[in-house]
This record gives sequence, structure tokens and C-alpha cells, in this order.
Amino acid sequence: MNGVTALYQQIFETPRGLIEQLEGKPSWLAHVALDGSSVVGFKLGYALSPNKFYSWLGGVDPKYRKQGVASALMNEQHRLLKDKGYKKVQTKTKNRWRNMLILNLKHGFDVIGTYTDSLGEPKIILEKRL
Repeated sequence: MNGVTALYQQIFETPRGLIEQLEGKPSWLAHVALDGSSVVGFKLGYALSPNKFYSWLGGVDPKYRKQGVASALMNEQHRLLKDKGYKKVQTKTKNRWRNMLILNLKHGFDVIGTYTDSLGEPKIILEKRL
């Protein structure tokens, strides 16, 4: 998780503790993309219920973008979730993260709602049947 934390801090430019945010989350899973021993991408999530999983956070090193890393991580996450018996996967994004919004739509997610977060920014809720 050290490599995931370092990449998270680089991408999101925040010192906020990633591990602390995962503590207490039920049945959390991490998928990691490596180049040798270097973490170049990650996808994290946790159970919302026995049938629904929340795909919470992901990122790819800017040097490895546009190479299918995020798609591969998403495909592997969804394959494992289906194998574990989950029926749906949900995620949230912001309009300013268009590449993530487009990636989710390309992978079969539907927009199911929107809301304004505590910072006053609109968020988009997406969901996919597995």
C-alpha cells in the first residue's frame, strides 16, 4: 500500500491519509497495476451491502495514461466482484474528471443521480449491473 499511497498523493495532490480513510470500510479491495515493482495504477473500493460494491477511488500515473491501465483495473475489479456474488457496482465522480466519467460510461455504467457535495461541487452517481 505504500506505492498506492504515494501515487494517490501525487495524483490528487493531497497529504490526506489514504489508509486512514479505508479503515473501518467493510470488505475493501485493492487492485494494483505494476510496472516491475512500481505502482502505476490502482482501484480501491468497499462493500455497501452484500449485493452492492462501491468503487471508491482510482488513479493512473500520468506517464501511463492512455495505455488501457484504468480499463484493465476496472475490468479486473468487476470480474472479481461478480465472482464474489455482487450484483451492482456504484461509483461517483465530478464533471471536471471527464476522463473518469467517460471511462465509466464506456464500461457500462449508467448515471442514476447527482447531488452537491459538502464543498458545493456537483457529483455524478453512476451504477452498473454486474
